Amino acid sequence: MSAVTAPVAFVAPPFGLEPLVDFVLDEVEGATGLFALRATDTSSEVRLYVLDAAVHLPDYSPVLTDEQTTGLDLHDAAEALLLVVATPAASGMTVNLLAPVVVNTRTGQAAQLILEGQDWPLRAELAARA
Repeated sequence: MSAVTAPVAFVAPPFGLEPLVDFVLDEVEGATGLFALRATDTSSEVRLYVLDAAVHLPDYSPVLTDEQTTGLDLHDAAEALLLVVATPAASGMTVNLLAPVVVNTRTGQAAQLILEGQDWPLRAELAARA
């Protein structure tokens, strides 16, 4: 996504954030590939930090099912922005590789997908970049 702020509409609420589906994806200035995913509901202060997997996890290559790509109206892999939820931990930062957020950059539709049958961890430690 080239915009500094982009609207994102989830096809179903992200896990644990029901009933929220409307969000804004804000680039975090000075932190390449780091975004704040903020709920637009004014009564909510929900915000998640997400990392662009292409920038921070170049070896992360989950496989989406045909049903998942159809649900997001993805026609080409280049339309998919693959994000992982980042969580601060005592030892540093962990990322959820089991349930990435996929955004269709053409339509703004998004989904948090569970990667069934794949061996990705729920809490992977994010290694410091050299």
